[in-house]
Order: sequence, then C-alpha cells, then structure tokens
Amino acid sequence: MLAHSLLTDPNYQWRVVGQYFGSGLILTGLLRTLELTVISMLIGIGIGVVLAIMRQSPNKILSEGSAVYIWFFRGTPVLVQLIFWYNVAALYPRVSLGIPFGPIFVSGSTNALITPLAAALLGLGLNEGAYMAEIVRAGIVSVEQGQIDAAQALGLSRLQAMRGIVLPQAMRVIIPPTGNETIGMLKTTSLVSVISMAELLYQAEIVYERTFQTIPLLLVASIWYLIVTSILTMGQTRVERYFGRGVRGAGTGVGPSPWRSFVRRAFQFHAGVGPVPAESPVGFPPSRPRA
Repeated sequence: MLAHSLLTDPNYQWRVVGQYFGSGLILTGLLRTLELTVISMLIGIGIGVVLAIMRQSPNKILSEGSAVYIWFFRGTPVLVQLIFWYNVAALYPRVSLGIPFGPIFVSGSTNALITPLAAALLGLGLNEGAYMAEIVRAGIVSVEQGQIDAAQALGLSRLQAMRGIVLPQAMRVIIPPTGNETIGMLKTTSLVSVISMAELLYQAEIVYERTFQTIPLLLVASIWYLIVTSILTMGQTRVERYFGRGVRGAGTGVGPSPWRSFVRRAFQFHAGVGPVPAESPVGFPPSRPRA
C-alpha cells in the first residue's frame, strides 16, 4: 500500500520534485554539502591520526591529553558544538595572536573570523576527530606488538615504525568504519542549516518557505542524499577490496561482489549456460558438473 501510494498520492507532487531536482539553487547547496563533507573528513582524519598516536604514547601527558579531547568531543552533541562555534564571539569578541600574557602581534574581530563556514568546519571537523581517533586506535591495536618490537630492533624509531609498518597494515581495519563515518558526515552536514549555512537542506528550506511545497522539496533533498550515499558506498567497497586483498575470509578482496555475482549468474541462465559453479577453496579446481 505504501509503495502504491508513492505513485498514486497527488500530495507527493512528483512534478514539483522533477522541477526543482536539477535547479541551480539545489545544485549549489549540493556542492556546498560535498565541500563540507570532504573538508570536515580531512580535518577529522588528520586530528584522529595524531590523537590515536598520542593515545598510544608512553608519555602520560600526551596520552591523557588525547583521552580528554576524545572524552569532551564525544560527550557533547555536534549540534551544540556548531551553535557554540557560531556564537563564540559572545565569549571572545576579539581573537589575538601573540605571546601569552605578553605583546600581541595580530588581532581581529571574532565575528569576522568565525564565519558560518568556519563555524561549520570547526564543529564538524573537531567532533569527527574524536571518533576517527578511536577508529585509528582500533586499527593500530589490531597489529601485533611483535611487529613493532621487530621494527624497533632494526633501529627504527617509534614514529618511523608507526608510519612505515603499523599504519599500512592497520588500514584494513580503519577503512570500513572510516567509510561509514564519511557517509554519516554527509548526512550530518544537514545540521549546519541551523547556523544559516547554505547547504543542500538549507537551500531546500529556502524554496519551500517561499512556495509552501514542503514535502516535494524534502523529497528532492532526500533523493540527492541517497544518490551521493550510494556513490560513496560503491567507492568504499572498492577501497575495502584494495586494502583487504590477500586476506582470506575478511569479506574484502575475495571473489566478486554480490551484485556482480548476481548479474553473471542471471546472464548465464539467460544464455542457457546453466548456473555458475560455486567458488572452490584456494588451491583446488572447481568441481565439474556430472554428465
């Protein structure tokens, strides 16, 4: 009944959806959404790697400082952080660069510095850094300690061993949740509409506040989110296969994807070839069908 109503209920106004789907205002918002997603994830990944390495450091100051950062940013809602950064001028009207408790070299208005774009990037990027830190730390912990000991026995410093040996192997564990975080970040950018950031949802709101066509414009935004999410999911699958190659049973890099398997089997049935034999374990030829 729900599927039938999607086509028959006139209140969906699919004609209006098609009218605004490729409009300039909506596409401008989509580009800003993609920009926020990419930049925020780059900030989050950079902060996350640094925090994860600090968390594994034997230095208590670095380790505890990383733990406090993760605790604070994971413990406060991202919406609250966005609103805080947007109104930070109420606490600090001016931002200065200089020597603490000494001379000031550069000073400027906080309102001029913290624009809606800057507030959005600070709120999304700093919050994402806390989650990425735990993801990267999980990847680092998944690498056997013996490999780190062997690298240090060869004369490599802890940082060199981390960069050249540990992180490349940890990528197989880091990539899947990072892909999920990227998809989540794409949808989280819709929160910046509360600080008047002209992303996809905000642009849709501008249109339906003028035309009172709320449902069709929300459908336009939802369809674009679904399209971009599907593209990111396919990209995530390919990256997982690349880093998971050679690892049997890891779910990546082993055999064709379910979609390719379905297409190949359907094509061979259509051609009258018959079903494709199941994949055999490594080292054994596939069994031949009996005559």
